[in-house]
Amino acid sequence: MIAVEGVSVRYRLAKEKPRTLQEYFIDRLRGKKVNYEAFWALKDITITLGKGETLGVIGHNGAGKSTLLKVIAGVLKPTEGKVAVRGKVAPLIELGAGFDMELTGLENIYMNGSILGLSRKEIERKFDKIVAFSELAEFIYSPLKSYSSGMIARLGFSIATEVDPDVLIIDEILAVGDEHFRKKCNKRILSFKEKGTTMFLVSHNMNDIKKFCNKVLWLDHGKNHAYGNDIAAITEAYSG
Repeated sequence: MIAVEGVSVRYRLAKEKPRTLQEYFIDRLRGKKVNYEAFWALKDITITLGKGETLGVIGHNGAGKSTLLKVIAGVLKPTEGKVAVRGKVAPLIELGAGFDMELTGLENIYMNGSILGLSRKEIERKFDKIVAFSELAEFIYSPLKSYSSGMIARLGFSIATEVDPDVLIIDEILAVGDEHFRKKCNKRILSFKEKGTTMFLVSHNMNDIKKFCNKVLWLDHGKNHAYGNDIAAITEAYSG
């Protein structure tokens, strides 16, 4: 379902920055060149994932986890290498991304659902399920600017998981909401696994990695530090 071959992502970082905004424009008018240095967020990553497999991606902050998921989701183009993904992809990378805070929950369901590839008829058919799962029925006609961040995340999760994807990309979303809602999230993720959905899961929670995944990738400074199906050995080495 997914093949990542020799993927690298490079950013350009300025070596120095002007002390003030005025200095920035003066430097640009004078034609002063800005010195950059290369920063490799990912370097030569190769992984494969078959139908129904779940890959856990672990590593400290800044290791390149979210960058890899964005490459697979098609949000970010790699500097080097190739990515091939088969089927419909639902990325749960930034829950609530693409929402309009001035619009109501109802309006955002239709807008976000269409962004994820659902037709209006499909959204209408799934609408009651989305609202019921999010447990936000009493707020659904209120603008999102009146929602808490947890409520927005719950709505985002509820919409994205109604897409019925072939590939589900999950970035630290199993912690959304209270304990009751987290259990609902876990149950829904397990139902995707049972249906044979291929999943990528980024998490700092090693229990979640052990529960959901049959492969694990440990990233360290953008590089493949460990990769394989010995979940216990890799997570213990990472935690230790």
